[in-house]
Amino acid sequence: MQTRARRGYDRTDDLIVSLLRENARASNTELGQKLNMSESAVRRRISNLISSGRIRRFTVEVDEAGSSSAITNVSVSPAVPTGQVSDRIRKVPGVETVYETAGQFDIAVVVKGANIGAVNGSVEAIRRVEGVINTNTTMVMRVVR
Repeated sequence: MQTRARRGYDRTDDLIVSLLRENARASNTELGQKLNMSESAVRRRISNLISSGRIRRFTVEVDEAGSSSAITNVSVSPAVPTGQVSDRIRKVPGVETVYETAGQFDIAVVVKGANIGAVNGSVEAIRRVEGVINTNTTMVMRVVR
C-alpha cells in the first residue's frame, strides 16, 4: 500500500481538496487566505493535484428537490464480460454513475430522474441490457451529506 508521502500528497493537499469539496468555486486567493499560503502556491498545488489525477474534475451540485433517484444492483451473466455490461448500462438515459463491485452483485448503478416513473423507466431499460440476469433496486428516500 502506498503511503501519502510516496504518492506526493501531504496535509496541505488534503486541506485544499477538502476546501474545494465544500466550494469548488473558491478562488486561489480565498484558499490561500484560509491556508495561510500565497495564491501562487495554491495554484501550483491545485495544478499538481490535477496533473497527478488526484483531482479529476470540478462538478456542480444542484438542488434536485422533487426529483427521484435509486440504486440498482445488477447481476451479470458469467457468459458476458462485466465491462461490456457496464458500458451498455452507462448509455441508458437516467443513469448517473456505474460502479463495478465485488460481492453479491457485479454492478451498482445510481439512477436519477424527474420522478419515480422516470427512474422506473431507466431501471426497466437496465433490465433489458444484454448480460443482465438480475436486478435489485432501492429507492433513495433522502440524501444526507
